[in-house]
Amino acid sequence: MKVGLIGLGNMGRGVAQNLLNAGHELVVYNRTRAKAEPFQAKGARIAGTPQEAARGAEAVFSILADDPALEAAVFGGEGLLSGLARGAIHISSSTISVALSERLAAEHAQAGQGYVSAPVFGRPEAAEAKQLWVLAAGAKADVERVRPLLEAIGRGLTVLGEKASSANVVKLSGNFLIASMVEALGEAFALAQKSGVEPKTFLEVFQSVFAKSPIFERYASLIAGRQFQPPGFALRLGLKDIGLVLEAAGDAQVPMPLASLVKDHLLGGVAQGHGELDWSALGALAAERAGLEKL
Repeated sequence: MKVGLIGLGNMGRGVAQNLLNAGHELVVYNRTRAKAEPFQAKGARIAGTPQEAARGAEAVFSILADDPALEAAVFGGEGLLSGLARGAIHISSSTISVALSERLAAEHAQAGQGYVSAPVFGRPEAAEAKQLWVLAAGAKADVERVRPLLEAIGRGLTVLGEKASSANVVKLSGNFLIASMVEALGEAFALAQKSGVEPKTFLEVFQSVFAKSPIFERYASLIAGRQFQPPGFALRLGLKDIGLVLEAAGDAQVPMPLASLVKDHLLGGVAQGHGELDWSALGALAAERAGLEKL
């Protein structure tokens, strides 16, 4: 397929490579052109604007950091909305608000274009290794049409129905689970260490008794080894996502007190200047509150 891709950050680079590996014709756009140039040597074409990346494409991925970045790439004179042909499909793989996803669905429908919300679970190394888990929601015909693209970038796919924003709700719910897990791990490691147990020893116990999920085990290893750089997912983005969780929870009238607690801890980390560390640094913040080593 003729595919555009907007956003070549930590996640976008792996997705772009796997689309090329699957034989798709790719046009890439990134605000910083230098990040796009390595893909030119691999057969991709570089676009100068999101509009250009969308022009002539059957589908366009967007993989951007937050709502403002995606709005800037979609709307306006040089946005992908103005470049995408009628019948072509925008695949949004960004972690964004439910409200923006609903706006995108409406705007694309008005323009005669398709919209599939397809956020992913996985860190940058999973994106590179084609180990992402992909969510998808949107019109059934649109989802089926882009299924080969979604299957090219991950190890599995869950289709969540025709309401596009359902995929965003599931993504935010999943990120809340991860943030809560990291917070719990951090507090457990802090208690063990403050009581005289080495982090590597507690990690061994954790791996033997509790580790059934690769995600859970990975974050435990990051906390035990204090490996917070380079960030696979920055703490500041975790703050953004848990803020979106609470926004969605408020709209749905769902109390989530633990989410509020985790948001405060993330906010504290950002306020202390740690926003660019991996969000597993929640574990280090828990250790710091316990009087152990500081970040």
